[in-house]
Amino acid sequence: MMHRFRYDALPVSRWRNGGGETREIVSFPPGAADFGWRASIATLDASGPFSLFPGVDRVITLLQGDSPLLQSGQQAHRLQRHQPWRFAGDAAVQATVHGRCSDFNIMTRRDSWRADVSIVQDSPQQSLHGVAYVLSGAWQCASGDMLQPAQGIWWLDEPLTLTPQSCDALLLWCRLSRAL
Repeated sequence: MMHRFRYDALPVSRWRNGGGETREIVSFPPGAADFGWRASIATLDASGPFSLFPGVDRVITLLQGDSPLLQSGQQAHRLQRHQPWRFAGDAAVQATVHGRCSDFNIMTRRDSWRADVSIVQDSPQQSLHGVAYVLSGAWQCASGDMLQPAQGIWWLDEPLTLTPQSCDALLLWCRLSRAL
């Protein structure tokens, strides 16, 4: 099953701590109390703690804006634009933000799913399960459907190939796989 989405059509949920908002792309399986995996785009407006997700692995990719500093215990990491960063959802992470920023998040339940996130530009991408989000340029599905900036697609149990169609094509590509 394949599902297209547009950033501006995603539902917006404000965070309880008031530090930002989330636009959920999908929580799979739909309607389940505990997701197997979840994809979203968040906007951070203020510094504060990340929510804890025990048993979940996270990959966050800065899309635009300020480069927040993420701290957990004695470790610190500054997010850089278009550079995915993986961390455990069990970790208490504090974000320090000096300006507004947005990021793509993929969360996978450790015992059932894995996510591999990359930014690609010059070669076709193929996967049986995943989420893709166009950062710039144009990308074409094997069906002929075109995806433009701020549009994306998620799919399961169906091979999908996306091919760049312009010299400025840039894609956030998240390949999902079931844990063995």
